[in-house]
Amino acid sequence: MDSRVKAIAIVSADTKDAREAADDLVRRYGQSPIDEADTVVALGGDGFLLQTLRETMNSGRRVYGMNRGTVGFLMNEYSENDLPERIEAAVSETIRPIEMSATTASGETVSALAINEVALWRQSYQTAKIRITVDGKVRLGELNCDGVMVATPAGSTAYNLSAHGPILPLDAPLLALTPVSPFRPRNWSGALLSDKSTVRFDILESEKRPVNAAADHTEVKSVTSVTVHESPTARATLLFDPSHSWSERILREQFRY
Repeated sequence: MDSRVKAIAIVSADTKDAREAADDLVRRYGQSPIDEADTVVALGGDGFLLQTLRETMNSGRRVYGMNRGTVGFLMNEYSENDLPERIEAAVSETIRPIEMSATTASGETVSALAINEVALWRQSYQTAKIRITVDGKVRLGELNCDGVMVATPAGSTAYNLSAHGPILPLDAPLLALTPVSPFRPRNWSGALLSDKSTVRFDILESEKRPVNAAADHTEVKSVTSVTVHESPTARATLLFDPSHSWSERILREQFRY
């Protein structure tokens, strides 16, 4: 192994392609325990990469993903060659999760971190009615919609993008506030907010028009209010090949036609 790179741990999603790739890399480069590794190589799709980032949060370990899944916007291209050299040359990006605090109809409070987004969506056939407050000031008294989300830069290419939200550079000090199928106001397309902002969603007519919320994969049913802000402490580190950097990818995505 290249002496410039410390111990590498190789992990994979539970799919045939990912497992076979992991076996090949372990035979070629060896395997270190995760708690002794400097870099974790994650093989799979974006979902598995996010899981790995959550598991290595605040550990100081870097995560280098290679695509062996169906979606790989956050991943580097897979190759079994020159892995230590690729890791050594990789560009480091800091992932800054957001925190959700959701209050349910029963009075329970659920807190969770999200690397991608905190999303709310209607639970029944009726549209949701949601009041949006930013930093203590009501900005939208009533949004009639299928849903609404706050997305991080890392999550801006996921659910946010499919809802026609903006793509954000990873180092942008911004959050994307994006509606899903807004009915009224019909032309509202969302907002870009400072990453220091605190967003509160209050569910109007919550018994008649129930709403669920999720911080990535942590789902909370029948919420009455949800507060979202960037975590002041949680951080993860993601590595990109210089030739396939996040900045280059978001430029390509924005200039597609």
